[in-house]
Parts: sequence; C-alpha cells; structure tokens
Amino acid sequence: MLKQLAKCIREYKKATILTLIFIVGESVIEIFIPFITANLVNDIKDGAEMSQVVTTGIFLALLAMLSLSCGAAAGFTCSKASAGFAKNVRKDVFTKIQSFTFKNIDKFSSTSLVTRLTTDVANVQMSYMMIIRTAVRSPIMLIFAIVMAYIMGGKLAGTFVIVVPLLGVGLFLVSKKAMPAFRSVFRKYDKLNESIEENVRAMRVVKGFAREEFEKKNFSSAADNIRKDFTRAERIVALNSPLMQFCVYFNMAFVLIVGSSMIISGKGQDVDVGQISAMLTYGMQILISLMMLSMIFVIITMSAESAKRICEVLSEEPALHNPEDPVMSVKDGSIDFNNVSFKYSENAEKYALADIDLHIRSGMTVGIIGGTGSSKSTLVQLIPRLYDITSGNVKVGGIDVREYDVETLRNSVAMVLQKNLLFAGTIAENLRWGDKNASMEELEKVCKIAQADEFIKLFPDGYETKIEQGGTNVSGGQKQRLCIARAMLKKPKILILDDSTSAVDTKTDALIRQGFREYIPSTTKIIIAQRISSVQDADLIVVMDNGRISAQGKHEELLEKSSIYREVYEQQTNGGGDSE
Repeated sequence: MLKQLAKCIREYKKATILTLIFIVGESVIEIFIPFITANLVNDIKDGAEMSQVVTTGIFLALLAMLSLSCGAAAGFTCSKASAGFAKNVRKDVFTKIQSFTFKNIDKFSSTSLVTRLTTDVANVQMSYMMIIRTAVRSPIMLIFAIVMAYIMGGKLAGTFVIVVPLLGVGLFLVSKKAMPAFRSVFRKYDKLNESIEENVRAMRVVKGFAREEFEKKNFSSAADNIRKDFTRAERIVALNSPLMQFCVYFNMAFVLIVGSSMIISGKGQDVDVGQISAMLTYGMQILISLMMLSMIFVIITMSAESAKRICEVLSEEPALHNPEDPVMSVKDGSIDFNNVSFKYSENAEKYALADIDLHIRSGMTVGIIGGTGSSKSTLVQLIPRLYDITSGNVKVGGIDVREYDVETLRNSVAMVLQKNLLFAGTIAENLRWGDKNASMEELEKVCKIAQADEFIKLFPDGYETKIEQGGTNVSGGQKQRLCIARAMLKKPKILILDDSTSAVDTKTDALIRQGFREYIPSTTKIIIAQRISSVQDADLIVVMDNGRISAQGKHEELLEKSSIYREVYEQQTNGGGDSE
C-alpha cells in the first residue's frame, strides 16, 4: 500500500526531500539553544563580562532566526509536497476510474468513489504532511533532547526514566483505544454521501411525494452516527491533554525540588542554575515530542483506512483489456451475435442472455421490443464491449469485438439512453461531445434532424444557453433530443437508441426516424422501444423475452407468428397506448 501511494509523489520528491532537510536543521538548532543558554546563565553567575553576554546573545538570536527560517521553509515545501501528492493521488484514482468497465463500476458505488476522491484523499494528504514534517521532527527532538538532558543534568535526568515510559504507554493506550472509532467513521461517510446524492438527484420525486421530512430523518440518522463515532474517538484522544500536563508538571516539580536540593547541598558543584534551566527546557521538548508522536499515531491510524480504500481503487484491474495487436478500424456497421450467452457475475446462477443468434447487415434499422427485465439493454451493451460475453462471440464489421482497440470500437458506436445525461455548460458544448470540432452549421443540422433546433432557438441565448448540472433546466423530451443530436454528430457506424424517444410524442418520434434515414443511411440503427410505432417500419424487429430472442422478423411477420408482439400491438392500438 505504501509503495503504491509513494508512486504518487513523482515531481514533488524535491519538495519532500527539502522539507526533511529543513526539519532536521530546525530540530538540531533548537536542541543546541538551551545548551548555549544554560552555559550563558552559568557564565553570568560566575561574573562574565557584558561583551561576552552580548556576543552570546547575538549568537542565540541568529540561531533562533535560522531555526525560524528553517521552520518557515519547511512549512512552504511541506505544503507544496503534500498538496501536490494529494493532487496526484486524485488524478491517479480518477484516471483509474475512467479505465473501469461497467463490471468494475458495479463493484464500487458512485458515492463510495466520491468519498475516496474527497474525504479519503484529504486524510491521506494530512497524514503525508505529518509524516514528512512532524514524524521526522518529533523523533529527532526526542532523541537529542534526552541525550542533551543527560549531558546537562546528570542525575536529574533520572526523572525521564519515570515520565517518558508513563507518558509513552499512556499515549499508546489512548491512541489504540481511539483507532476502532476512527476506522468506523470513514465507512459511514459512504452512507452519508449516498443519502445526499440520492436526495439531490431525486429532488423532484421527494417534493412530489412530500417526503422531505422522511429524507431529513434519513440524513440526520447518518450524520448522527458519524457524530457519535467522532465524539467517542475525540473523548478518548482528549485524555492526552491531562496526561501531558501531569507529566509536564511532575517533571517541573521534580527538577525544581531535586535540583534545588542538589544545588544547596553540593554548593553548585554537582548541578548549577543553568543546568536546571536547560533541564526544564529539554523536559518540555521531550514531552511535547512524545505528545506529537501520539498525535501522529492517531492521524496515521485514521488515514490508514482511507489509504486502504484508495489503494483498492488503484489496485482494481479493468475487467476488459486491449488485445496485444488490436484492430484499429471498423469496416462497417454489421453486427453478428453467434450463440451468445452472458451473465453479470461469474457466481450468478442465471444468465442475463442465453443462446442469442442475431445477424444485422450494415445500414439496417433494427427494432427491439420486450417487457421490463427481458435484457434488451444488456444485449446492446455487448456491442461496444461495455461488458464481455460469457460464451459465444459478438462481431462488428466481421471482427470479434474483443480483437478491436476498445477506444476505436466505442468511437464507432454511439448510444443514446433513456436516462440521458447533460453536463454543466452550454448547449453547444454538450453537443460537441459528439464532435469537438463541429461547426455551428453542423450543430444546427443535427439538431434539426433530432427536432431540437426549434426549441433551442426559443431560448434567449440559443445554442449558448447554459445547461445546469444534470440538465435540470430542460424537459425530459428536450434532453433526449439533445442527446440524439449529440450522438449523430459522432457520425457512428452503429447508433443505438435505448428507449431514448420515450419522452417525445409519436409525431416527433416519426420525424426523428425519418431524419435518420436521410442523414445517416449507411449507419446501422438499433432502436429499443416500448411503442410498436417506433419500430414498425424497421428492417428487422427482435422480440426479447426473459433474456432470449423469442422471435424476429418484420412487422407483418411478427403479427402472425409472435404472440408477444401481437399482444403488445393490440394493447397499444386498441387501448390507445400508442397515441401519446
């Protein structure tokens, strides 16, 4: 895990190394200041001249300034290194997510991935900052302070035999007790973020059913669980302070009482005033170093769970891989399913698709009809290789999809889903996802075919109208038409419409299909629909039932030989289901 995260340091190695150098410099200087000060106190007591005092004072001031400069420089380089490290971690995690297939995404929830990219990365950043700064400074200060305390204090340093183990064991027990509480918090962040995301996405549904109070209770429950864990952890960690204060005051009392007694009884021969002063300073440095080490232990413990969650994403291997010598061009839009079976998980008992044999010539218009759960969407997702088949093969342009370069294959296939997504930006920017170099004339042309140009021009800013995140400021039908136009700009070999005209009326639906025939005649068009009228004039209609092809043929053929197709047709024509 550490090795994997260390790769994210990259260009910030220099800043990291400089931080370590500055920290060592600052620590060494701080260690020697009490030693020089103690000698100065003894010299003054022995009647040192003013010039000697001034010279030593100036030297101490210079050391203090140098220590301050090293500390400030370490702060600058540390912030640069830790922020840069966090940037690289986020970039690597996001890049990894982009390489995931649907199978990989199914393993992680979207809210969990968001938490890993935000809260978990922030925790790891804090931990990294502590490691390269405080985790270096504290052990150096601790070791050097103990050594100098024994050099300066002699027998007086015996106080640390009592204080250091007492504080060390106490801080370790406190940290160990707090660890489980901190660990549980981060797992609960996923649930909290899930509550927020679900509520925001479904805001209209929540308000439509007047469920605001219910959602508030759900959110409050998730937030309160996190509060309880943090409170429990912080209560335990809060014990550090009284334990630290006890050790500080014990050390002060011991040094002052025993030291004063030794000065009086030994008449300054064994211990002097300067040594007591140094002992008090070194004692404080030792105890503060131990305190900081305990805090480092707590923070690293907190971030260890976050680091583990980040590395889970970084270690995840994409379920799909390019072949060694991939095919880099798609000849045409012909599609062949040869005895294809598929299930989402190796452990799944039931196949989502079974024994699929389907052959589509390039340029054909194919309609797919079937009830909910008949695996219509699953079927078309195998064409751009969003999932790999379990058995059989799927061919596009006469070549197995597994032999193509994945990006090449997917650039030749455009999919328009029922639940389409528009991104924050202008209408023109959203459309250019299909072709980033498309001219305004091309945008207007595809929008006219998709029956979107008319409503776009009703907006005051036309094609420069701002789309809010998720496209919440346009209707469902408008969103679908914009997404169809975006897909057409791609000029794909295969165009898949997954129930993507469900929010438009039958007249607009017919005009869009007519536009397809005229604008992209050589493109293979696959239309998944609930309405018979959307596929009635297709070259081939496929009837899906429970993951299998129940029947296939033209409209008239299916009316004669498919009871499922005939039943749907009669319900829609006789029951008025086709007159939206």
